[in-house]
Amino acid sequence: MPHSGHLHATGLPAPTAPMEPTVNIFETQGPITPQPWAEPPAPSPPRDTWAGRHTFLLSCLGYCVGLGNVWRFPYLCYRNGGGVFLIPYFLMLILVGLPLFLMELSLGQYGAAGPITVWKCCPILQGVGVGMLVVSSLVSIYYNVIIAWAFYYLGSSFRSPLPWSCDAPRNAELCQNASGNATHASASEAFWNEQVLGVTHSSGLGDPGPVQWLLALCLLAAWLLVFLCMLGGIRSSGKVVYITATFPYLILFVLIIRGATLPGSLDGIRFYLSSDWSKLMSAQVWSDAASQIFYSLGIGFGGLLSMASYNKFDNNVVRDTLVIAIGNCCTSFFAGFAIFSVLGHMALKKDIPVGSVADSGPGLAFVAYPEALSLLPGSPFWSILFFLMLFMLGVDTLFGNIEAITTAIMDEFPALRERGRKMILLGVLCFSFYLLGLLLVTQGGIFWFTLIDTYSTSFGLIIITLLMCVGIVCCYGIGQFCRDIVTMICHCPPWYSRVLGCFKVCWVFLTPCLLLFTLIYTFLEMYSVPLHYGSYEFPAWGTSLGVCMGVLSCVQVPIGAIIALCHQTGTLSDRFHKAMQPLHSWGPPAASTEAVMELPFSITLSDSDFTAPPYSES
Repeated sequence: MPHSGHLHATGLPAPTAPMEPTVNIFETQGPITPQPWAEPPAPSPPRDTWAGRHTFLLSCLGYCVGLGNVWRFPYLCYRNGGGVFLIPYFLMLILVGLPLFLMELSLGQYGAAGPITVWKCCPILQGVGVGMLVVSSLVSIYYNVIIAWAFYYLGSSFRSPLPWSCDAPRNAELCQNASGNATHASASEAFWNEQVLGVTHSSGLGDPGPVQWLLALCLLAAWLLVFLCMLGGIRSSGKVVYITATFPYLILFVLIIRGATLPGSLDGIRFYLSSDWSKLMSAQVWSDAASQIFYSLGIGFGGLLSMASYNKFDNNVVRDTLVIAIGNCCTSFFAGFAIFSVLGHMALKKDIPVGSVADSGPGLAFVAYPEALSLLPGSPFWSILFFLMLFMLGVDTLFGNIEAITTAIMDEFPALRERGRKMILLGVLCFSFYLLGLLLVTQGGIFWFTLIDTYSTSFGLIIITLLMCVGIVCCYGIGQFCRDIVTMICHCPPWYSRVLGCFKVCWVFLTPCLLLFTLIYTFLEMYSVPLHYGSYEFPAWGTSLGVCMGVLSCVQVPIGAIIALCHQTGTLSDRFHKAMQPLHSWGPPAASTEAVMELPFSITLSDSDFTAPPYSES
């Protein structure tokens, strides 16, 4: 029998009907006290963004245009057929440099994350990001030593006459003896080996000797400068690059004009650009072109990826790739005119062939070119300009390497983005790298410098980059990657689709094949040509140690893959499949944020709303 109210029974209290949930939109009292488990986590400090597009362009250009553009490319150009070398150089730029450059920029910008966290797109390859950090750390240790050398020479350039010139009283006897002996050490070479390095007091790699304390102070000043410039993150370093990335171009232009007015400059330029078409048949030429493009663009170090992660999501990465990469390569080409015009003048004055004064690496920057500058009227002024240019070129590149390391750490531990903690992190990094770099400013430090310089960016870096390219193509999916780029650019001109089609062909086939060719040739050269510094041949244990440095970056990949597989469940096949799938948190930040709507009233809920379905009348 139906009842409209309550059910009555003798001796028992009348049961009450289930309470309906009430929503009181007019209640203005304080909100419900949240349960402890419902408290949201404290938000981490947000990531920085670039102050403007031009700041990012200048930072990337300063990072890419480094010391190798000045002291390595001109030497490779004259050694590999002069002007003919530009053919394989620009072909490698199109087939290797541009595709990998665009891949790093796009990956960092789309994921808005550093070298490790960005591999949410394919967790099994997170070791690639760790390998990038290993390479950047090794490079940062020795790269700032070059800046310390530039500091030392910059300070010495304020003396007149220059201490490495024949006009200096201490070099008078040396220059007199060397005038009739072409194999005798020059005053510039003696200053470099004896006074700056002190290498004449070391017998080799196993005899480092005491620290050169003037160099140690220069190294400390260099790291202190890096710390102060990067203290505010990309906001502070982004302001510094307006000077450090542009002023070297002004100095380079001045040096080109000055060199063009010197007697014998045309002989140097002719030597720089003389064409030997038979060189195109040599595999060495093509390997040198690929490696120079690879290293000068800063691919595989994590710096490009980190800097791109601070971009706005809709930044045009294709345009930035073309501007930065082509600008970098043109800088290398024009730097050769500034170098060889002055070397041609020195060869004329000393009545020797240009080839006998041309050199590469530190030998060019700190021996041959300073000697050539010492022959010019007003030599201290030109020397100050040159070493100021070297200093700024080195600092910009170091900014990118340190940014890659700090970005990766702060993305893994977001609490470190807080200003005080970030300052401590940066200070610990800079001081640690300074202590490790002291080995390189001992009397035998140049041997350790040569070892780290040769092997830290050798086969390990190429393997890391090859795995990055293959991983994006095979695991993440090249089609999805191209769609991500189109999503970021938004309004694509019609020709962008054709350009991406060409890049797609490179990513899938041409770029990996050329990287594999470069890797094989690097191994062949490494085992067929022993490592030398001058007349000193490195011992077997030294070479083995260098190989271990290269392996150190490569071994991070299988370690990262094993960790990723351990985090999955199921059979081994299932684990591999899951570890190659993007995580739910992968993608642009806007995709993972939830909109929170604030209302001017509170909602009162009872306990039954969380334990039973809403009561309703049938």
